[in-house]
Amino acid sequence: MHEVSLVHALFDQVDSALRQHPRALLREVTVRIGALSGVESELFRTAFEGTRQERGYPDTRLTIEHEELAYECAECGAGVLPSRELRCDACAGRARLSKGGDLMLQRLELEVRDV
Repeated sequence: MHEVSLVHALFDQVDSALRQHPRALLREVTVRIGALSGVESELFRTAFEGTRQERGYPDTRLTIEHEELAYECAECGAGVLPSRELRCDACAGRARLSKGGDLMLQRLELEVRDV
C-alpha cells in the first residue's frame, strides 16, 4: 500500500509549512485526489488515520476532494471530451490530460494560539 508513503510525504509538507507557525495547531488537511492519480481515497484515509498520531497531529481531520478527468488540446488549448482517439474537434490536435492526474495538498486549516 503506497498510500502510507504518500501520507508520510504529505506530513513532511505539513511539517515544513508549520515551521513558520510554531504555535499553531493543525485542525484540517485538505487534499485533492485526481481520478488518474493512482491513489485510492479510502486507503489514503486509512493511512492518514493510522499515521497522524505518530506524526504529532492526533486531532487533525482529513478532507478529500475528488477531481474528475479533463483533457485539452496540446495545439490550440480547446477542451477535449474523453474518447478513444483523444483528438481535438477544432484542430485535430492531440489531447493531453489537464486535470485529474495529481495528488495535491490543497489547504491547511490552523488554529493560532494567542501570542
